Amino acid sequence: MNLRPPLIALLLLAGCQAASVPAPLEGARIGGPFALTDQNGRTRTDRDFAGKYRIMYFGYTFCPDVCPVDVAHLVAGYRAFAKADPARGARVVPIFVTVDPARDTPEALKAFTAAFDPALVGLTGTQAQVDATTRAYAVVVQIQKPAPGNPNYLVDHSRAAYLMDPDGKPLALLSQDAKPDVIAGELSKWVK
Repeated sequence: MNLRPPLIALLLLAGCQAASVPAPLEGARIGGPFALTDQNGRTRTDRDFAGKYRIMYFGYTFCPDVCPVDVAHLVAGYRAFAKADPARGARVVPIFVTVDPARDTPEALKAFTAAFDPALVGLTGTQAQVDATTRAYAVVVQIQKPAPGNPNYLVDHSRAAYLMDPDGKPLALLSQDAKPDVIAGELSKWVK
């Protein structure tokens, strides 16, 4: 009886499974230190989230349509992941960073984050602090001029949700359009 072909096949299969797939954003120059204010008025820095995976989403609370829907999808995916695997779910922090600090005060962020999940951290700051953070995360922001006599304005911004590793390095983009189980699957794939 010749055992070589099955043994070789087994070794080849084991070798394929041992190889890890690199994260899609591995090596990307996205992220960095920040110092912002959370929805409770406390200063938060990137070091406060060290050791945790972070879902970083940039938007604004006065957004009439896209941002609330994106955050709802991301939070639903996060919740599904945390429910299926509470130990790994506890290692993930969803974070909403405003691109409109003039209107997104800690109070506005508190009402916004409370509408989605107690785990959602909202961050704001001075315009300079927010600008530095959006630059570090490669988020493009353009504030539109309001119509005469109308104090409301829109903020155009790039639409991305980054999954960052416990060291603050980028791992992957999360789809804001996906169903919760797809987002949960992406989290399951990358969160160790």
